[in-house]
Amino acid sequence: MAGRTPPASRGRAASTPRGAATNRARQPAARKPAARTGATRKATAPRKRPVARRSTAGATLATGLGRGVGALWMGMAHSVGWVFRGVGRQAATARNIDPEHRRDGAGLLLLGFAILVSVAVWANSGGPVGTWLADTIRLFLGSLSALFPLLLFYGAIRLMREPADPDHRGRTLVGWTAIIIATASLMHVSGRPADDLAMDQAGGLLGYGIGGLLERAVTAWVAVPLLVLLFVFGFLVITATPIARIPDRIVQVIDLVSGRAAPRQPAAVIDEEEDEAPAPKPRRPSPRRRQAALADPVEAVPIPVDPPDDFDEEIILHDTVPLPKQPAAGRKKPPPEHSPMPPTRAEQLEISALNGDYRLPPANILAAGPPAKARSRANDEIMAALTGVFEQFNVDALVTGFTRGPTVTRYEVEIGPGTKVERITQLSRNIAYAVKSPDVRILSPIPGKSAVGVEIPNTDPENVSLGDVLRSRAAAADHHPMLVALGKDIEGGFVVANLAKMPHILIAGATGAGKSSCLNSLLVSLLTRATPDEVRLLLVDPKRVELTAYEGIPHLVTPIITNPKKAADALEWVVAEMDKRYDDLAANGVRHIDDFNRKVRSGEITAPPGVEREMKPYPYLLVIIDELADLMMVAPRDVEDSVVRITQLARAAGIHLVLATQRPSVDVVTGLIKANVPSRLAFATSSLADSRVILDQPGAEKLLGRGDGLFLPMGASKPVRIQGAWVDEKEIHSVVKFCKDQREPEFAEGVTDAPPSKKKEIDEEIGDDLALLIQAIELVVTSQFGSTSMLQRKLRVGFAKAGRLMDLMETRGIVGPSEGSKARDVLIKPDELEETLASLRVD
Repeated sequence: MAGRTPPASRGRAASTPRGAATNRARQPAARKPAARTGATRKATAPRKRPVARRSTAGATLATGLGRGVGALWMGMAHSVGWVFRGVGRQAATARNIDPEHRRDGAGLLLLGFAILVSVAVWANSGGPVGTWLADTIRLFLGSLSALFPLLLFYGAIRLMREPADPDHRGRTLVGWTAIIIATASLMHVSGRPADDLAMDQAGGLLGYGIGGLLERAVTAWVAVPLLVLLFVFGFLVITATPIARIPDRIVQVIDLVSGRAAPRQPAAVIDEEEDEAPAPKPRRPSPRRRQAALADPVEAVPIPVDPPDDFDEEIILHDTVPLPKQPAAGRKKPPPEHSPMPPTRAEQLEISALNGDYRLPPANILAAGPPAKARSRANDEIMAALTGVFEQFNVDALVTGFTRGPTVTRYEVEIGPGTKVERITQLSRNIAYAVKSPDVRILSPIPGKSAVGVEIPNTDPENVSLGDVLRSRAAAADHHPMLVALGKDIEGGFVVANLAKMPHILIAGATGAGKSSCLNSLLVSLLTRATPDEVRLLLVDPKRVELTAYEGIPHLVTPIITNPKKAADALEWVVAEMDKRYDDLAANGVRHIDDFNRKVRSGEITAPPGVEREMKPYPYLLVIIDELADLMMVAPRDVEDSVVRITQLARAAGIHLVLATQRPSVDVVTGLIKANVPSRLAFATSSLADSRVILDQPGAEKLLGRGDGLFLPMGASKPVRIQGAWVDEKEIHSVVKFCKDQREPEFAEGVTDAPPSKKKEIDEEIGDDLALLIQAIELVVTSQFGSTSMLQRKLRVGFAKAGRLMDLMETRGIVGPSEGSKARDVLIKPDELEETLASLRVD
């Protein structure tokens, strides 16, 4: 039967205990050696010897000879292997040599070859090798071979002096190749050897192969200009000079020779964001590994909590300072050097060439700042503290890395599945306690990332130099004259902004937050990038001391305005200038001032017949108001009307506003002004309400001050945290002096004159009411309350007489216009009362 066991098998099974069978099943290897032993024993059984036996002596001799040959072969094989392994080890050791030493070795080798070639070519010496080298070089290069040793010497010295740069090597190779080919070909065409075999007297094989064939194909009249263009191309490639920068390079050389401009300073930090490859995103651990990581804070942090022994707390990220090995989360590539700053050109640059030789300040007039730091011991301690907070409160979160800025470092925190983001935001005070800083800002989420950002101030902040920002690729790539430098963002990238695209900006912050430094950065940026024919400035400084350093620069349309009443009149002039520009735009069928200027320069737009007017391009007009609150206190209605009208319409006319205030309240930054100024820059504020007035959202109340700000450009939904650029007084004076030495300012007429529309058409003759008018002025000015009913009560006059007195005061600029039932604004301060009464008595 199929399911029954044979008797023998049953007997064996019955006689074997269950445990023994199980043990044998678990240890099958115990039975296999016996089987192998039996098989081996059977295999090694002695065989039967053949009938014909060999001689014992012969067999012994053959065996010994074979063993000797085998031993000799193995010995030789081991020796050869040992030699090659030694060479491999030496090669591996050579690969570990410092790249600087390898470059020095290559330079010395090239120098030795240059010495040999020079002896062979110039002295016809050097032995057989030298003779062969000289003949070969003359065959290929002809008469150009006399300069070949100099090229080798130049290459050797350059290789030993400058660090290796793959881009530079490629540019040098292309440039010198083009120059050598062009020179050899020109020598062949100009030499015209009678015999093609006598090429060593002309351009050699190289000149014959290029120049000779080109001459036969297109004649010498065409070949020579083509070869000259090839030579010029090689020279431009070697010197890294685009064709558009040739005039600027010539000016720089003239300045350098004449001593007017010092050599360029060593470049500092450049934009890391553009040159840095994206760091690989760390893989998210499983929940079990996450628990283990939270249990051990050191394992949860990608960067070690205890840095290596060679780690310096003040480590600097720079080209010459080696960094210890870091994990991907916190590692940053050392920034390359600055790219040369291209010429700042715009559409009105040709006007400068016509009107004078105005030159922009050199790039090195602004000093370079300190190099940026990539990581310090404080970053590791804060990452460990954050991990400890998440562990204590049982939050499934992991610190995956950080990005360090000049003032603030943003730590990236990823949360586990099923964990609410609010668990992180609710721990803001606990995080502040753990990291020993009250200024902790939580960003949820980080724009473009599935992570929560925890922004914590650096214990070792860094200054951002304005010169570094203006020399960065972000600024050099845009030639627009209205481009200004703002600073660095939290990731270390340079931040610039085009004022023509904003098109207006509101800058606000408490006292000492960095507002004045930002205005200095804007003005110095414009002075270093724009000529007076490209950009004109209207500066309003009610404080009288903030903008005095820029008095007399050629970009001003009028002297710096310090009187708030005159500032209100100047805004009226700006409105009239805007209307004038729009009339020209409409008459010529263009929609933007840039199109109008382009057509004027090309001759497409000219003055109508019979009109004695020369059509000229309009420069950009930038109005900077340092303290908007002072203007709103003196003439709130007129200032608000002018500002709103300018911000609504002036963009296409090339007129832009920069409004700054240290009191961002609703009575200063009104709803109409906010609605028409789309770009905002908020520095540290004293309250949440002020932050909402500037940004329409909280955040500015948690800033650190001293240039720490939130930049919200037009069209952005989230503000960018930046550290404002810094320019000191010495640099400001240097730039201003450079500009003032070249041209005097040309002021426009009637900028601060009161427009005729503001003068009320009434009887201005005081008549017999002079004494009564003086009493009314004293009452209104001392009480700062302009009310007709108050004059009726205090002076005991009727309504008609009180209204006439109020109208007389309005025509003389003492009170503002009527606003219905509201009291009139008093435009005169008590300390100006005596001067006003004296001028009234004289009239």
